[in-house]
Amino acid sequence: MQYWSEIRTAYIVAKLGTVSAAAEKLALHRVTVMRQIDKLEALLGVKLFQRHARGYTPTEVGRDLLRIGQEIDDQIHSFVSRTKGGHSELTGELIITSLDEISPKLLPSIAQFQAKYPQVKVRFVTSDKLFRLETGEAHIAVRAGPKPEEPDNIVQLLFEEQIGAFAHKDFAETVPPLRSIEELNANNFVALDIGNAGGKFGHWVHERVQANNFKICLSNQNAVHAAIRAGIGIGFISASLVKTDNNLVEVLPSDPEWKVPFWVVTHVDLHRTRKIQSFLSILKSNFGSSA
Repeated sequence: MQYWSEIRTAYIVAKLGTVSAAAEKLALHRVTVMRQIDKLEALLGVKLFQRHARGYTPTEVGRDLLRIGQEIDDQIHSFVSRTKGGHSELTGELIITSLDEISPKLLPSIAQFQAKYPQVKVRFVTSDKLFRLETGEAHIAVRAGPKPEEPDNIVQLLFEEQIGAFAHKDFAETVPPLRSIEELNANNFVALDIGNAGGKFGHWVHERVQANNFKICLSNQNAVHAAIRAGIGIGFISASLVKTDNNLVEVLPSDPEWKVPFWVVTHVDLHRTRKIQSFLSILKSNFGSSA
Protein backbone atom coordinates (compact mmCIF):
# COMPACT_ATOMS: atom_id res chain seq x y z
CA MET A 1 0.00 0.00 0.00
CA GLN A 2 1.40 3.37 -1.05
CA TYR A 3 2.28 5.67 1.87
CA TRP A 4 1.57 2.84 4.33
CA SER A 5 4.70 3.64 6.34
CA GLU A 6 3.67 7.30 6.75
CA ILE A 7 0.09 6.39 7.61
CA ARG A 8 1.21 3.89 10.25
CA THR A 9 3.59 6.44 11.75
CA ALA A 10 0.86 9.10 11.91
CA TYR A 11 -1.51 6.60 13.53
CA ILE A 12 1.00 5.77 16.26
CA VAL A 13 1.60 9.48 16.93
CA ALA A 14 -2.16 10.08 17.15
CA LYS A 15 -2.54 7.15 19.52
CA LEU A 16 0.40 7.99 21.82
CA GLY A 17 0.22 11.78 21.60
CA THR A 18 3.91 12.61 21.21
CA VAL A 19 6.60 12.18 18.58
CA SER A 20 9.06 10.84 21.15
CA ALA A 21 6.71 8.08 22.31
CA ALA A 22 5.94 7.13 18.71
CA ALA A 23 9.63 7.09 17.79
CA GLU A 24 10.36 4.74 20.68
CA LYS A 25 7.43 2.49 19.73
CA LEU A 26 8.50 2.34 16.07
CA ALA A 27 12.24 2.19 16.77
CA LEU A 28 12.80 5.30 14.63
CA HIS A 29 14.56 8.58 15.20
CA ARG A 30 12.11 11.32 16.18
CA VAL A 31 13.25 13.41 13.19
CA THR A 32 12.24 10.55 10.89
CA VAL A 33 8.81 10.44 12.53
CA MET A 34 8.34 14.19 12.03
CA ARG A 35 9.43 13.98 8.39
CA GLN A 36 6.97 11.17 7.68
CA ILE A 37 4.12 13.17 9.19
CA ASP A 38 5.10 16.28 7.21
CA LYS A 39 5.27 14.18 4.03
CA LEU A 40 1.83 12.64 4.61
CA GLU A 41 0.25 16.02 5.38
CA ALA A 42 1.77 17.44 2.19
CA LEU A 43 0.45 14.52 0.14
CA LEU A 44 -3.05 14.80 1.63
CA GLY A 45 -3.13 18.58 1.60
CA VAL A 46 -4.50 18.75 5.16
CA LYS A 47 -3.14 19.05 8.69
CA LEU A 48 -3.36 15.87 10.73
CA PHE A 49 -2.14 17.40 13.99
CA GLN A 50 -2.07 20.58 16.01
CA ARG A 51 1.49 20.97 17.31
CA HIS A 52 1.99 22.31 20.83
CA ALA A 53 4.47 22.07 23.70
CA ARG A 54 2.80 19.01 25.23
CA GLY A 55 2.70 16.99 22.02
CA TYR A 56 0.59 16.42 18.93
CA THR A 57 -3.20 16.67 19.12
CA PRO A 58 -5.11 15.13 16.18
CA THR A 59 -7.27 17.43 14.08
CA GLU A 60 -10.65 16.17 12.87
CA VAL A 61 -8.90 14.45 9.96
CA GLY A 62 -6.29 13.13 12.39
CA ARG A 63 -9.01 11.62 14.58
CA ASP A 64 -10.45 9.94 11.51
CA LEU A 65 -7.00 8.50 10.81
CA LEU A 66 -6.83 7.30 14.43
CA ARG A 67 -10.17 5.51 14.10
CA ILE A 68 -9.20 3.85 10.83
CA GLY A 69 -5.77 2.92 12.17
CA GLN A 70 -7.32 1.35 15.27
CA GLU A 71 -9.70 -0.61 13.06
CA ILE A 72 -6.83 -1.90 10.91
CA ASP A 73 -4.77 -2.70 14.01
CA ASP A 74 -7.63 -4.69 15.51
CA GLN A 75 -8.21 -6.56 12.26
CA ILE A 76 -4.52 -7.48 11.98
CA HIS A 77 -4.40 -8.72 15.58
CA SER A 78 -7.59 -10.69 14.94
CA PHE A 79 -6.09 -12.24 11.80
CA VAL A 80 -2.87 -13.21 13.58
CA SER A 81 -4.81 -14.69 16.50
CA ARG A 82 -7.07 -16.73 14.22
CA THR A 83 -4.13 -17.93 12.14
CA LYS A 84 -2.13 -19.03 15.16
CA GLY A 85 -5.20 -20.52 16.81
CA GLY A 86 -4.59 -18.39 19.88
CA HIS A 87 -8.16 -17.54 20.86
CA SER A 88 -7.05 -15.81 24.07
CA GLU A 89 -4.37 -13.68 22.41
CA LEU A 90 -6.17 -10.36 22.22
CA THR A 91 -3.95 -7.29 22.53
CA GLY A 92 -4.09 -3.54 22.12
CA GLU A 93 -6.39 -1.08 23.85
CA LEU A 94 -10.10 -1.11 24.67
CA ILE A 95 -11.75 2.18 25.65
CA ILE A 96 -15.05 1.89 27.54
CA THR A 97 -17.12 4.84 28.70
CA SER A 98 -20.16 5.20 30.94
CA LEU A 99 -21.77 7.43 33.53
CA ASP A 100 -19.88 7.36 36.80
CA GLU A 101 -22.84 6.19 38.87
CA ILE A 102 -23.12 2.85 37.06
CA SER A 103 -19.40 2.04 37.17
CA PRO A 104 -19.94 -0.47 40.04
CA LYS A 105 -22.24 -2.43 37.71
CA LEU A 106 -19.69 -2.54 34.88
CA LEU A 107 -16.44 -3.11 36.77
CA PRO A 108 -17.05 -6.84 37.44
CA SER A 109 -17.35 -7.41 33.68
CA ILE A 110 -14.19 -5.41 33.06
CA ALA A 111 -12.37 -7.45 35.71
CA GLN A 112 -13.46 -10.70 34.04
CA PHE A 113 -12.36 -9.44 30.63
CA GLN A 114 -8.94 -8.41 31.93
CA ALA A 115 -8.47 -11.74 33.67
CA LYS A 116 -9.25 -13.57 30.42
CA TYR A 117 -7.33 -11.22 28.11
CA PRO A 118 -4.47 -9.74 30.18
CA GLN A 119 -2.68 -8.36 27.10
CA VAL A 120 -5.50 -5.87 26.43
CA LYS A 121 -5.12 -2.50 28.12
CA VAL A 122 -8.56 -1.30 29.24
CA ARG A 123 -9.30 2.40 29.68
CA PHE A 124 -12.55 2.93 31.57
CA VAL A 125 -13.64 6.56 31.33
CA THR A 126 -16.60 7.68 33.46
CA SER A 127 -18.07 10.99 32.39
CA ASP A 128 -21.26 12.79 31.37
CA LYS A 129 -19.54 13.61 28.08
CA LEU A 130 -20.92 11.98 24.94
CA PHE A 131 -17.81 10.36 23.48
CA ARG A 132 -17.67 10.07 19.70
CA LEU A 133 -17.29 6.44 18.68
CA GLU A 134 -16.82 7.33 15.03
CA THR A 135 -13.54 9.12 15.78
CA GLY A 136 -12.18 6.50 18.19
CA GLU A 137 -12.71 8.51 21.39
CA ALA A 138 -14.23 5.31 22.78
CA HIS A 139 -14.85 1.80 21.49
CA ILE A 140 -17.81 0.85 23.71
CA ALA A 141 -20.22 3.26 25.39
CA VAL A 142 -22.93 2.51 27.94
CA ARG A 143 -25.49 5.31 27.79
CA ALA A 144 -28.68 6.08 29.67
CA GLY A 145 -32.01 7.49 28.54
CA PRO A 146 -33.62 7.50 25.11
CA LYS A 147 -32.19 5.11 22.55
CA PRO A 148 -29.12 6.72 20.92
CA GLU A 149 -29.70 7.48 17.27
CA GLU A 150 -26.30 8.50 15.91
CA PRO A 151 -25.74 7.08 12.40
CA ASP A 152 -23.39 4.11 11.97
CA ASN A 153 -23.71 3.02 15.61
CA ILE A 154 -25.05 -0.35 16.73
CA VAL A 155 -27.28 0.13 19.78
CA GLN A 156 -28.49 -2.68 22.05
CA LEU A 157 -30.52 -2.58 25.26
CA LEU A 158 -28.33 -3.76 28.14
CA PHE A 159 -30.59 -3.32 31.19
CA GLU A 160 -33.24 -1.11 32.75
CA GLU A 161 -32.80 0.59 36.11
CA GLN A 162 -35.80 1.07 38.40
CA ILE A 163 -35.94 4.56 39.92
CA GLY A 164 -37.55 5.36 43.27
CA ALA A 165 -38.16 8.34 45.56
CA PHE A 166 -35.94 8.01 48.64
CA ALA A 167 -34.85 10.02 51.66
CA HIS A 168 -32.74 9.53 54.77
CA LYS A 169 -34.94 7.95 57.46
CA ASP A 170 -34.42 10.93 59.79
CA PHE A 171 -35.59 13.37 57.11
CA ALA A 172 -38.53 11.14 56.19
CA GLU A 173 -39.79 11.39 59.77
CA THR A 174 -40.05 15.19 59.46
CA VAL A 175 -42.43 15.24 56.47
CA PRO A 176 -45.95 13.89 55.96
CA PRO A 177 -46.19 10.56 54.17
CA LEU A 178 -46.47 10.80 50.39
CA ARG A 179 -49.33 8.93 48.73
CA SER A 180 -49.17 10.17 45.17
CA ILE A 181 -47.15 12.14 42.64
CA GLU A 182 -49.45 15.11 43.20
CA GLU A 183 -48.02 15.52 46.71
CA LEU A 184 -44.45 15.94 45.48
CA ASN A 185 -44.61 19.73 45.78
CA ALA A 186 -45.26 19.61 49.51
CA ASN A 187 -41.70 18.56 50.31
CA ASN A 188 -38.06 19.58 49.89
CA PHE A 189 -36.37 17.85 46.98
CA VAL A 190 -32.83 17.41 45.73
CA ALA A 191 -32.20 16.85 42.05
CA LEU A 192 -29.98 17.49 39.10
CA ASP A 193 -29.93 21.06 37.86
CA ILE A 194 -32.17 21.32 34.80
CA GLY A 195 -29.11 21.94 32.62
CA ASN A 196 -27.73 18.54 33.64
CA ALA A 197 -31.03 16.64 33.84
CA GLY A 198 -30.56 14.55 30.76
CA GLY A 199 -33.04 11.99 29.55
CA LYS A 200 -36.78 11.56 29.83
CA PHE A 201 -36.88 10.90 33.58
CA GLY A 202 -34.78 13.93 34.54
CA HIS A 203 -37.10 16.25 32.64
CA TRP A 204 -40.12 14.43 34.07
CA VAL A 205 -39.01 15.42 37.59
CA HIS A 206 -38.57 19.08 36.68
CA GLU A 207 -41.98 19.16 35.01
CA ARG A 208 -43.73 17.93 38.17
CA VAL A 209 -41.79 19.53 40.99
CA GLN A 210 -42.03 23.30 41.26
CA ALA A 211 -38.72 25.16 41.26
CA ASN A 212 -39.22 26.56 44.78
CA ASN A 213 -39.51 23.03 46.15
CA PHE A 214 -35.98 22.08 45.12
CA LYS A 215 -33.93 22.56 48.25
CA ILE A 216 -30.73 22.04 46.30
CA CYS A 217 -29.83 21.41 42.65
CA LEU A 218 -26.63 19.55 41.86
CA SER A 219 -24.42 19.07 38.84
CA ASN A 220 -24.17 15.26 38.78
CA GLN A 221 -26.05 12.20 39.96
CA ASN A 222 -23.42 11.12 42.49
CA ALA A 223 -23.86 14.46 44.26
CA VAL A 224 -27.63 13.89 44.30
CA HIS A 225 -27.11 10.51 45.97
CA ALA A 226 -24.79 12.05 48.55
CA ALA A 227 -27.26 14.85 49.30
CA ILE A 228 -30.05 12.34 49.90
CA ARG A 229 -27.82 10.27 52.17
CA ALA A 230 -26.89 13.47 54.07
CA GLY A 231 -30.55 14.06 54.91
CA ILE A 232 -30.97 17.21 52.83
CA GLY A 233 -34.20 16.11 51.19
CA ILE A 234 -36.09 13.64 49.03
CA GLY A 235 -34.72 12.63 45.66
CA PHE A 236 -35.02 10.12 42.87
CA ILE A 237 -32.25 7.53 42.67
CA SER A 238 -31.76 3.98 41.44
CA ALA A 239 -33.46 1.46 43.67
CA SER A 240 -30.45 -0.86 43.42
CA LEU A 241 -28.23 1.76 45.07
CA VAL A 242 -30.17 1.70 48.33
CA LYS A 243 -30.36 -2.05 48.87
CA THR A 244 -27.36 -2.03 51.19
CA ASP A 245 -28.12 1.32 52.87
CA ASN A 246 -30.44 0.86 55.83
CA ASN A 247 -30.57 4.62 56.42
CA LEU A 248 -32.51 5.28 53.20
CA VAL A 249 -36.24 4.66 52.96
CA GLU A 250 -38.66 4.80 50.07
CA VAL A 251 -41.10 7.68 50.58
CA LEU A 252 -43.37 7.21 47.57
CA PRO A 253 -44.66 3.99 45.99
CA SER A 254 -42.55 3.24 42.97
CA ASP A 255 -44.12 3.38 39.53
CA PRO A 256 -43.23 0.67 36.97
CA GLU A 257 -42.83 3.47 34.42
CA TRP A 258 -39.97 4.96 36.47
CA LYS A 259 -37.37 3.01 34.61
CA VAL A 260 -34.29 4.29 32.83
CA PRO A 261 -32.94 2.14 29.97
CA PHE A 262 -29.19 1.70 29.55
CA TRP A 263 -27.81 0.99 26.10
CA VAL A 264 -24.51 -0.48 24.99
CA VAL A 265 -23.29 1.34 21.89
CA THR A 266 -20.55 0.39 19.42
CA HIS A 267 -19.54 1.72 16.02
CA VAL A 268 -20.42 -0.44 13.03
CA ASP A 269 -16.81 -0.48 11.79
CA LEU A 270 -15.51 -2.10 15.00
CA HIS A 271 -18.57 -3.96 16.26
CA ARG A 272 -17.57 -7.33 14.80
CA THR A 273 -13.93 -7.27 15.89
CA ARG A 274 -13.01 -10.02 18.34
CA LYS A 275 -11.98 -7.55 21.02
CA ILE A 276 -15.35 -5.82 21.04
CA GLN A 277 -17.32 -9.04 20.75
CA SER A 278 -15.33 -10.69 23.54
CA PHE A 279 -16.13 -7.90 25.97
CA LEU A 280 -19.78 -7.66 24.88
CA SER A 281 -20.18 -11.39 25.42
CA ILE A 282 -19.04 -11.07 29.04
CA LEU A 283 -21.09 -7.92 29.60
CA LYS A 284 -24.32 -9.38 28.23
CA SER A 285 -23.81 -12.63 30.14
CA ASN A 286 -23.49 -10.73 33.43
CA PHE A 287 -26.57 -8.63 32.76
CA GLY A 288 -28.62 -11.46 31.34
CA SER A 289 -29.08 -9.42 28.18
CA SER A 290 -30.47 -11.03 25.07
CA ALA A 291 -29.22 -8.13 22.91
